[in-house]
Amino acid sequence: MSLLSEIKAVVTDCGLPVETGVFSDEPPDEYVVVTPLADTYELHADDAPGYETQEARLSLFSKGNYMQRKKQLSKALLTADFVITERRYIGHEDDTGFHHYAIDVAKLYETED
Repeated sequence: MSLLSEIKAVVTDCGLPVETGVFSDEPPDEYVVVTPLADTYELHADDAPGYETQEARLSLFSKGNYMQRKKQLSKALLTADFVITERRYIGHEDDTGFHHYAIDVAKLYETED
């Protein structure tokens, strides 16, 4: 499995629509957009990494109180063995009426041959 597919499964299980990069349809009152951030190798003595760290940002958009969804998503991500590296309120988008809250995650994956 990949980071994006695992994130999408977690978000969908929380009852939220989710897309990668941008929400392409008319957005509902709550949704999540996932943005890949980085894929990095750790240093290895033999110069052949066996694992990579994949990172992404989940942007939660909500027209209502986003606090319950933030807690629900954070708990679900931690239960699915994601590392939450940062959580941050981005701001209220006055033109759309959405609160924007970001959750950055990372997960270790074995490299493929």
